[in-house]
Amino acid sequence: MSHRPGITVLGATGSIGISTLDVIRRNSNRYRVVALTANRDVDRLFTQCLEHRPEFAVMADESAAEQLRNRLHEQAPDIEVLSGLDALVKVAALDSVDCVMAGIVGAAGLLPTLEAAKSGKRVLLANKEALVMSGSLFMQQAQNGGAELLPVDSEHNAIFQCMPQGYLPGSGQPEGVVKILLTASGGPFRTTALDQLSEITPEQACCHPNWDMGRKISVDSATMMNKGLELIEACWLFSVPDSMLQVVIHPQSIVHSMVQYRDGSVLAQLGNPDMRTPIAHSLAWPQRIDAGVDVLDMLSTARLDFESPDLQRFPCLRLAQEAWRAGGTASAVLNAANEVAVYAFLDGRINFTAIAEVIESTLADVTRREADSFEVILEEDALARNCANEMIAARQRKRATV
Repeated sequence: MSHRPGITVLGATGSIGISTLDVIRRNSNRYRVVALTANRDVDRLFTQCLEHRPEFAVMADESAAEQLRNRLHEQAPDIEVLSGLDALVKVAALDSVDCVMAGIVGAAGLLPTLEAAKSGKRVLLANKEALVMSGSLFMQQAQNGGAELLPVDSEHNAIFQCMPQGYLPGSGQPEGVVKILLTASGGPFRTTALDQLSEITPEQACCHPNWDMGRKISVDSATMMNKGLELIEACWLFSVPDSMLQVVIHPQSIVHSMVQYRDGSVLAQLGNPDMRTPIAHSLAWPQRIDAGVDVLDMLSTARLDFESPDLQRFPCLRLAQEAWRAGGTASAVLNAANEVAVYAFLDGRINFTAIAEVIESTLADVTRREADSFEVILEEDALARNCANEMIAARQRKRATV
């Protein structure tokens, strides 16, 4: 291969980043790593730098960057170590970069992912929050920049694979499609008694039955907020109203999503629950490369079950649907409140069922505005975080006096 595309991996030390580098390792003759970024995990990024030898390594945290710089000085002095948001934005838009894996979790990934889109890169979109927060603005910037948006979330990647030949995300409503069925595992508490949910621990919530994911997204899966965010993302990616989307619980996580056509056909994408499959698909599209994933054995799979989600059990899914229909900055407020509430739960400051309660109260208290600029979206994001944090602090004070 005469030209090896240059890759920036945003969030290299997270689960998506680790899986991406595994796929690149298996196809090192096809790709070269230009930049790796992380938040504070110096040890893992140091190891990744020694193996993949990027031109740039970026830590979001300055003190972590200094530690990495000192450790790389002896063994890889040619790697330039940078820090902060400006550096993340820079490595997402480098001329030597053809493809950006947008794997930073949460709102922190918005600006570097946006920069990659504005710069006309192939953007492997694993950061769903970028679209949830800034949908139409993000899609417009990607179109103006000539970017290719390829979804990495297993469900959106499955939908993309089932779309009509030649269809690309962001190119309008797909011809002949009448419904998109977005599958969900239901997480670890699909059958847990409702009166026991308030006692769920962070360790239990992070123990997903099928997928190996980071702690934040594991909790989102347990509350089904992850599916709510994915529903919003799907509306933007595939230019469809939410009335064309149906969330279906599929406990085996074998069918990753389905697309129903006007003629009665339903196309489904199946595979083992391993993120390396959608990563490899997006990285090499329209070609196929080795992902290191075992071939699905349909005989051992034996059965595929499907059921409707219970919105009493999963109020976060209802809140996401309501935020999408409200429009404006409501989705950004939803996302911000969820991030604050999930981390509060992981820190032991609120219980599991309080996550949805904090989100609902924040949506009620923060005034929705038109999402007509990124400045407005980021302002609403900050307001929602402050509001959610105040609610959590009030809950803690009340609990301390009981």
